[in-house]
Parts: sequence; C-alpha cells; structure tokens
Amino acid sequence: MVNTMENNSRNAWDRVQLARHPKRPTALKLIKCLFPDFIELKGDRLYKDDFAIVAGISTFYGNPITIIAEEKGISTEDKIKRNFGMPHPEGYHKSMRLVRQAEKFNRPILFIIDTPGAYPGIGAEERGQAVAIANSLSELMTIKVPIISLVLSEGGSGGALAIGVADKVFMFENATYSILSPEGFASILFKDVSKAQEAAEDMRLTAPDLLKFGVIDLIIPESSKGLHEESESSFTFLKELLKKEFEDLQSKTVKSRLNERYKKYRKFGLYSEE
Repeated sequence: MVNTMENNSRNAWDRVQLARHPKRPTALKLIKCLFPDFIELKGDRLYKDDFAIVAGISTFYGNPITIIAEEKGISTEDKIKRNFGMPHPEGYHKSMRLVRQAEKFNRPILFIIDTPGAYPGIGAEERGQAVAIANSLSELMTIKVPIISLVLSEGGSGGALAIGVADKVFMFENATYSILSPEGFASILFKDVSKAQEAAEDMRLTAPDLLKFGVIDLIIPESSKGLHEESESSFTFLKELLKKEFEDLQSKTVKSRLNERYKKYRKFGLYSEE
C-alpha cells in the first residue's frame, strides 16, 4: 500500500479536516475489526467509569493483549455520553489500572489516541486532571511490557500524550498530533481564531512533519479517499504491522526496551532543528 500523489499534496489544514471528518472511523470500529473478541473492563475503582476511555483485553494472533483507547462516539447521543472523546481524570485512572494489570500478567499494550484534548472542565480540574496526566506520563516510562501507541485521528495536547508514551508510536496518514488545536493556537498567538488554517501550517502537526522530527516512528497509509471512505486496506496494513512490531519488541529484554524508551523521549529535550 503506497501513498498517492494526491495524499502527498495535502496541506496541514486538509489533514485537520480529514482527521475531524464526522464519518471517520472511531477507536471502537478499529477494535471491532482487529480484535473481535475484545472484552471491555470498566471503572477506575476510585470514582466512576469514564466513557471517553475504552479499555479491556483481547487476543491478537492467539496471544493476550491489553487495549486502551480514546473514543469520541458516533451518534449525537453517543458523542455526548463519551464527552466527545475528552477524558476526565477517571479515564486516565482507568487507563493506568489496566496498564498495571497488563504488566502483572505480561500482556503487551496498544494505545489508540483520538481526542481533541483532556476535558478542561472545573470538576475535572478539581479531581486532579493535571496530576492524572502527569502520573500517567511518569509511570508509562517504566512499565516493563511492550507498548505501542497509535494516533488514529486527533491527538490533542496532554489528553493524547497521557497515553502516548510508548516504545513505538504510529500515526495514520491524515491524523494530527499537536500541543493544542489550530483554533486554540491561533487565538493565543494571533489573537484571531479565524487564522486557524495558517496556524495549522505553522504547528507542524501532520504525520509527515512528525515523522521527520522523530516524534512518531511510522505512518499508516490511507487511501486517497480518506479513512472515512475506505478503511479496510489501512486496517489490514496496521494489523500486519502490529504483529511484526510486537514480536520485535517482545524479543528484546526488559532492560533493553526500557533503555530504548528512555532514549526515545529524552532526545526531545536535546533536539534542535538545523
């Protein structure tokens, strides 16, 4: 499967629109396709269940795996239920509960990122949203099992990064991954939200940009129609890629994996563009 000329010519704003397309597959569709025996596990054992985070266990080529995903919802009712994919602290508590369980039972972990950002409401902040994200970032650096993180559509701010620390990070061709939305960037930098399109170009939030900078490790190609029109070939490509990459990660020692994970993220503090 190769990128088309049309795909390569798309600008950042085109990709933002495709990442947000209302018919673009959500995490649950991807899970249903790749992991048909998925069993969801709910709740954070502290406060409540957060429907913006779907987490559970499945098998992948006969081996157990833990899957943790941000889910935006499909229908209007479902989107409201799932808070449009914006997790509360409880979502990250649930995520880390499943991460620790995966480590205990030696299951590899797949994260699926698809969120505009963590929910910024007063209640979420009162219950420790920032601390939940920070704890997730810290703890994932030392989890001993293999971790792969996949940016499906939107990867927004700390809400995405909280499940973005991994041995390998993959990204769909028309997904975005950034510190905040182009609209938010434009309102802060330009004091004009109408300049979101210009901001998107400046932010370098596309998969080709992030691959160049080493933020991600590989781009999952999409058809020229976009993932909302044709997803089967991209999902097939992803399935074979995950099989290969998990096998490669599991062949390494825990010490080697953790050292490589540390170096992967440490380099960003030392990076400067020439």
